[in-house]
Amino acid sequence: MMNGSCLCGTVKYELNADISQILLCHCSRCRKATGSAFAALTLVRTEDFKFLAGEHTVKHFDSAPGVGRYFCQDCGSPLFTKRENAPELLRLRIGTLDTKLPATPIAHVFVASKAEWFEICDANPQYAERP
Repeated sequence: MMNGSCLCGTVKYELNADISQILLCHCSRCRKATGSAFAALTLVRTEDFKFLAGEHTVKHFDSAPGVGRYFCQDCGSPLFTKRENAPELLRLRIGTLDTKLPATPIAHVFVASKAEWFEICDANPQYAERP
């Protein structure tokens, strides 16, 4: 069992799953949603994710057709992304976890559109788009 929350602590959740794969997404939408060079995320089954508090403050924005980005309306913390074509999966933002992770990033995705000012300095595989 893992726990997570937003920056202000209003939204709290638990995850009943192990995280073994962390991806770093460099697409322009993830950069804009995080205000950073990339988003750190992992895929989790929707059934393994449960809100403990603050679900009423979670809002979403459709950043592309069929892609919803969910965030705390109070502090703006990005929580996860859901896709209409894969409702059984969430793309959980790793930075919202409060539980320490033994996993480390395994790959960079969408590097064809990465920020020109950021240099990838690790040996993880890099994919121009989604592998």
